[in-house]
Amino acid sequence: MSAVGSTRGGSSFLSALLATSAFATIVAGGAAHAQAAQTPPSPGSDDSVVTEIIVTGSRIRSEGFTAPTPTQMLGTADLERAAQPNIFTAITQLPSLQGSSGATTGTFSTSSGQQGLSSFSLRGLGTIRTLTLLDGQRVVPANVTGVPDISLFPQLLVERVDVVTGGASASYGSDAVGGVVNFITNKKFVGLKANVMTGVTTYGDNHQWLAQVAAGKNFMDDRLHVQVSGEYDWEEGVPAGGFGEDAPGSRDWYTTATLVNRGITNDGSPQYLYREHAQAYQYTKYGLISSGPLQGTAFDISGNPFQFQYGGGGVPSKAANGAVSGCYTNGGFCVGGDLSGNVGVGTSLQSRIKRLNTYTRVGFDLDANNEIYATFNAARVESSNQPNPGAATTGLTMSCSNPYLPASVVAACAANGITTFTFGTSNALLPRNISVHPTRTQYRGVIGADGKFSALGTEWRYDAYFEHGENTTNIHVNDILLTPRYRAAVQATLVNGQIVCADPVARANGCVPINIFGGQRPSDAALAYITPKNGPYQHSVQKQDVASINFSGEPFALPAGPVSLAFGGEWRKEQYHVQGDPYGDGNTDSPNTADYPADPILNAAGANWFAGNYHSGAGKYSVKEAYAEVNLPLVNSDAVGRANLNMAGRWTDYSTSGTVYTWKIGATWDTPIDGVRLRAVTSRDVRAPNLSELFAAPVTTTLPNFTIPSNGKPPAGQPSSGSLTVLQNVVGNPDLKPEIAKNVTIGAVLSNPQWLPGFSVSVDWYNIVLNGGISSLGAQQIVNFCYAGLTQFCGAFNLNPPSAFVNSQTFNLASIKTSGFDIESSYRFELPSVPGRFTIRGLATNVHKFVTNPGIPGAVAVDSAGQNSGATPDWKVLAVQSWDNDRFAISVQERWFSDGRFGGTTTEYVECKPGSCPVSTGSRPTIDYNHMSGATYVDVSASYKFGNGLQLYGKVDNLLDRDPTPSPQTNTGLDANPALYDLLGRFYHLGLRYSF
Repeated sequence: MSAVGSTRGGSSFLSALLATSAFATIVAGGAAHAQAAQTPPSPGSDDSVVTEIIVTGSRIRSEGFTAPTPTQMLGTADLERAAQPNIFTAITQLPSLQGSSGATTGTFSTSSGQQGLSSFSLRGLGTIRTLTLLDGQRVVPANVTGVPDISLFPQLLVERVDVVTGGASASYGSDAVGGVVNFITNKKFVGLKANVMTGVTTYGDNHQWLAQVAAGKNFMDDRLHVQVSGEYDWEEGVPAGGFGEDAPGSRDWYTTATLVNRGITNDGSPQYLYREHAQAYQYTKYGLISSGPLQGTAFDISGNPFQFQYGGGGVPSKAANGAVSGCYTNGGFCVGGDLSGNVGVGTSLQSRIKRLNTYTRVGFDLDANNEIYATFNAARVESSNQPNPGAATTGLTMSCSNPYLPASVVAACAANGITTFTFGTSNALLPRNISVHPTRTQYRGVIGADGKFSALGTEWRYDAYFEHGENTTNIHVNDILLTPRYRAAVQATLVNGQIVCADPVARANGCVPINIFGGQRPSDAALAYITPKNGPYQHSVQKQDVASINFSGEPFALPAGPVSLAFGGEWRKEQYHVQGDPYGDGNTDSPNTADYPADPILNAAGANWFAGNYHSGAGKYSVKEAYAEVNLPLVNSDAVGRANLNMAGRWTDYSTSGTVYTWKIGATWDTPIDGVRLRAVTSRDVRAPNLSELFAAPVTTTLPNFTIPSNGKPPAGQPSSGSLTVLQNVVGNPDLKPEIAKNVTIGAVLSNPQWLPGFSVSVDWYNIVLNGGISSLGAQQIVNFCYAGLTQFCGAFNLNPPSAFVNSQTFNLASIKTSGFDIESSYRFELPSVPGRFTIRGLATNVHKFVTNPGIPGAVAVDSAGQNSGATPDWKVLAVQSWDNDRFAISVQERWFSDGRFGGTTTEYVECKPGSCPVSTGSRPTIDYNHMSGATYVDVSASYKFGNGLQLYGKVDNLLDRDPTPSPQTNTGLDANPALYDLLGRFYHLGLRYSF
């Protein structure tokens, strides 16, 4: 246990003290961002860098222009101080970024395809609603959901990252509902710089090695600019723990925290109980008879039977349903007892990463004001993770005549008059655990031109580019069960004195029996049969083409100043195709390839693997867009101040869903009060459905005992009642429309007042309402809604045998409403008696509400603000205090978020005590304990410059080794939330930088 501990019962005094310090920093200020060749922007604003006139929150490019949309900025010094092998990790520490994906998220997954994928999420709205740009340009997606992988960006040449914390669809198009993250590179870098770094956790794992180098040189009288960069990053990852509560390394915080479902909703007591050390009683590490007269008979590693120790004094009922008295039937949990078979901690805490990246930019000055250029980025990231150990299997019907069964159990079968029993196992007998290996390879090329020209008596700026990008993702899953073969191999029998597989068809096609009772390692032949070398496989390719041209100028002036105008157009094409392996994908005939030979016991429809059943598909769409933006100076006087009105509109035509319009209206007012600026902006923003939602590869599953509503209104030609077997086809929906969002932000900025030079603070209130959110429905829901009179769902099924089916699709049903506050402050100062400069910076985000309504009849909207099991705590704070001079620099950083509660996107738990609980419902279930302590993480960094361009630096993340607070599952999964909490522990970084 760490020095501070997990503070599960409430925040410790030290955590509270540090949290108070962090809030004090918000008030006092934080690190300013003045760089050597740029003017520092006010906190929370997007004042342009004078040398480049880049304003990410707007298309207007004009000196002195101030956009009304708040923007948070991280400069080179901030990124270097973070000392991370992937600058994505440094950026996601900003409080406004909530729910981003990275190397520590998704590691429990086999089939998602997003392991190791670094993508941003602003405002908790998800990675699909945040637009990420590189030098203001779109980047080819690294996943069919349309999101890029930040780890594939060239990182050493990034000199600034702008995070626009408001809707920006009118300026940049689709996906900018939550905002925009724009990486701005140094396009004129001359010289050489390099960076090497290593790191390791206090537990001796996740060793890291990073090497980066960049060079730039001018030729032809400084008209030709050439830049190249390359980097190699290797991160060992944190390997999975084992079975039971054996966390990786010497970590001891894992406690199998679980929400136990009593299954009773109306007796005045809580339906759910928070419990640690939960035990699933349907399986054990080496096998358990889980129902019937022999229930409770477990097997040790040698295959010897013994009486299983149920937690909570549980006693097996010996009934057919496998109930255990003293335990909880719903979910099948006891508390305590023999936990050795639990599998939740057997998940990688961080994926293993190997990353390679190269980048080249060549620019040529046609004259002093115009440049043509080309860039090329080639990058690859390989990752691997373990989603769980073994492959826990329950509900197996085993024969008492199985020759591997101990004689005492065979005799017990006979004594109790049974010939079969129900069996469950963690499959710890498998020598190797499941591992997932995604590899993403990206090629991206851009040719473009930018500069300025004179027309109509004024100067205009322009930029134009064409981009083509391709991302190839290959996913391999190793050592995973091929389920039909596994089920055949565990059913053994004797034939002519030899133990063989009982199914003659399986036997004729290579089945090799395994002994499932105990921990005896299967033979190599058996392993090759149940976990073939050629496991689940997916090959996908995403392609993107973009052509864009933009103009900005000041065509005329009003009494208050020049009018600024920007306009332009864009064409974009997105396409993908994906191919899964035959055993997972399925086809009309049995698979018959060299790697996946035909096998009659496999399901020709696919879904044969324990997990990782990838499916084939393809799709494409194109977009045409045009926009205009104008900034009108309204007043400019000493008495009234300076006020501007900023407006923009965009016309967008999708090949799939037609035309949609977006707009924004905003204003800024620099008041006569010293340093005080007011700003407000409202916008209509969109997110177009992505390729996966439109053209998802079909996944077919069989639903037995599907119920036809008997009290509804069946559509013509459909049955009015009954029960039957149907095929559920999970497919894309090409008729989806864009999601529509309304954004409002109102704020005030105090910047560099005369009474406190160097101090700035901003406060902004935001409100986002998203309608037509894309969400999915299950087969039963679709049929029920149709029979209830919602005719829009009636075309998705046919319930007439023998080919009854339901197409489970996504629809524009959901809505999200979120609001809160952003606070940012900075203060840079010097003390007469102390050499060097002090800088303080603080950022905070409050989520007042985050209400999700699934849009389904009868469903209740849920407010997930403050649910620390998710990504939107009530408060999230980043505070930095630093001091530096010409050689030394030292900084302390606090990352803090507030206490919260359990919950989900469709559930909001109601805490109550026995005897006082209301009736528990699906969206408002009752619970006996509903508290998740927040966390404070302290990071310390220091550096020393030797004077010859060499700098030594070091950093310690999570100095106090703060353990994660349990985030209980309703099963025995990993009871921690990597979206908020640090799962790795104290981390040491050490590196060298060189610049010349």
